Amino acid sequence: MTPGLWTFLGQVAPVWPGRHFPLGATWSPDSTNFAVHAPEAAAVWLCLFDDDGLETRHELTEQTQGIWHGALPQVPAGQLYGYRVDGVWEPANGLRFNPGKLLLDPYARAISGEFRVDPAVFGYVHGTPETRSDVDSAAYVPRSVVVGDSNGDGFDWGDDSPMYRRWRDTVIYEAHVKGMTALHDRVPEELRGTYAGLGTPAVVDYLRDLGVTAIELLPVHQFYSETALAEDGRANYWGYNSLGYFAPHGAYSSSGDRGQQVTEFKQMVKAFHAAGIEVLLDVVYNHTSEGGPLGPTLCFRGFDDRGFYKRVKGVDGMFDDTYWDVTGCGNTVNTNNPQALRLILDSLRYWVTEMHVDGFRFDLMSALTRTGYDIDMACDLLVAIGQDPILRHVKLIAEPWDASMDGYLVGRMPPPWVEWNDQYRDTLRDFWLGHSGGIREVATRLAGSSDLYADDGRSAYNSVNFVTAHDGFTVRDLVSYDHKHNEANGEDNRDGTDNNRSNNHGFEGETDDVEILALRRRQAANLMLTLCLTNGVPMLTMGDERGRTQLGNNNAYSQDNETSWVDWRPDDAWLDVYELTKTALRIRRDHPALRQRHWFEGRPTIKDGPKDLAWLHPSGREMTPADWHDPELEAIGMFVSGKPLRSPGPTGEQQIDASFVIWLNAAPDATPILLPENDWVQTAEVAVSTDPDLTVGTRFATGATLKLAGRAVLVLREC
Repeated sequence: MTPGLWTFLGQVAPVWPGRHFPLGATWSPDSTNFAVHAPEAAAVWLCLFDDDGLETRHELTEQTQGIWHGALPQVPAGQLYGYRVDGVWEPANGLRFNPGKLLLDPYARAISGEFRVDPAVFGYVHGTPETRSDVDSAAYVPRSVVVGDSNGDGFDWGDDSPMYRRWRDTVIYEAHVKGMTALHDRVPEELRGTYAGLGTPAVVDYLRDLGVTAIELLPVHQFYSETALAEDGRANYWGYNSLGYFAPHGAYSSSGDRGQQVTEFKQMVKAFHAAGIEVLLDVVYNHTSEGGPLGPTLCFRGFDDRGFYKRVKGVDGMFDDTYWDVTGCGNTVNTNNPQALRLILDSLRYWVTEMHVDGFRFDLMSALTRTGYDIDMACDLLVAIGQDPILRHVKLIAEPWDASMDGYLVGRMPPPWVEWNDQYRDTLRDFWLGHSGGIREVATRLAGSSDLYADDGRSAYNSVNFVTAHDGFTVRDLVSYDHKHNEANGEDNRDGTDNNRSNNHGFEGETDDVEILALRRRQAANLMLTLCLTNGVPMLTMGDERGRTQLGNNNAYSQDNETSWVDWRPDDAWLDVYELTKTALRIRRDHPALRQRHWFEGRPTIKDGPKDLAWLHPSGREMTPADWHDPELEAIGMFVSGKPLRSPGPTGEQQIDASFVIWLNAAPDATPILLPENDWVQTAEVAVSTDPDLTVGTRFATGATLKLAGRAVLVLREC
């Protein structure tokens, strides 16, 4: 078919020239400007849809710097629209223009409707991918939405402003918008599973009281399920399959998806900010839901397939149609392409300036750092974000790996980035759950992972410490299962990792055995307390503090049901773990000694003072070189001095705080602990403990001997 001669059904209407910036649909009372990047296209049509689905097409005749643009008068907010693009069809060369496929605007601020798998959504004829399919896809794909005025929707932010909370004062709570409230009995039923539900006092007050300072939301960019999942009647619950990088996911809106989701998201952010809680977004810029080259044509593939997705370079130096995939999802976004880079930066700035979010966690960050195929810490994206006057000041968290062998970057991300530290996760699991690994490694992680972050001027707060995340076992399942149980995922239990480092403590799965249950709850509390009191940024996973279980499923990405949702009923909740976690976070908040900015140096901060950090053997002496290599040693004490702190206060004043000793005993049996005699701490009291016989407020004098239960944490505070 000759480009530009496609036969339309329905109405065709004229369009004003408009302008080529900003990209997307920009509404004003006089007209709405539309601009979209399609540098190799031969023709572009803007398609408007009424409520009955009738389509009116407007050919965009103006092109500036590869951007097609035009303006239409009297377009109302909430107007549904899309694009059709014609041009060369040469899949072998990465050219897939097909006006039969309705495309979403890459800059759409809202998206309405569902994606349904049908042969019409694919740009080619099934069985012969080199042949273009001209079947109209409009009946099966979602629409872009024109959103409000230049401020999005006229939302009144009042005095809402960025908090810029310091990393050392930050406690992150990873949560899912739907899963957090789908079963919440104190959230109105019509709001459950939505932005509005998440922003209710029942949730906001709960997190604030727990001690959370930042909620990190699993993906809220508009996403759609993989075609294989959809054809199987399942859905991508987690949302790591983005398509609309400016649009809040419409299904999480209680009030509608014709732009109402934008307002509802903003109201949620405003509610969290009013409670002193920052909002972070888990963002997926490394790939899109269009999948591999044989996936559906929904957006980017129809505008600039060759430019937007990375390609494999052949022996002749030319790129062919083979997608270069280091995400494991079929495609990898080409951040070396100026327009793809611009879209990511524009999206990030939009969420900060218009939606008031406070930072981002980047999924599979390594995939975005590649120049060509190689990891490059001076790549365009990192340099651009580091120089951006808006983005360089928000919280930036990297998941520092991708699906390739060379993509593991833990300890290598440059400032101002912080990182998910999976070495912390593995070490703490090994220590508490009986997989060894050595006491020296445990001490390194407790003190902030200096082996990863101290050699280039970074701090312990470049490490986001976690023992669980959305991907893998919950804390309850870590202490209840030796093996994954993913049968409900429909993949014969082949999916999900086998490297769980878990321990069922004598029985696989749920049990009524009183002794096993008590041990499991204590082990869960041990993991949570250690996490909360480690140097670095703690990240809790939704529901871990109250014993949420996925019944052994460690890859619940497709479980949009009670497997993944938080059960708020008190009957099966581990509320003792909740109370201990809350206490530990309060102690962390109240005592700057436990969240110091400077690295510990193992020497006094003042003449004749105590060491800022000392490691204690259960016998009461400091650890010796031989002790660090003792494979039988399973208990250690961490002395942290508060007299004075190495870090000055806000006005340069010397800070004085209580000193602490944190004892960890991973041995199965009780261990005698001798409290060392010294000139700096004469009496200490139990601040928090998982040993049932060592209750809060119990006091001990230096030189005393106590018996710490097997598998227990004891935190002593100077008094």
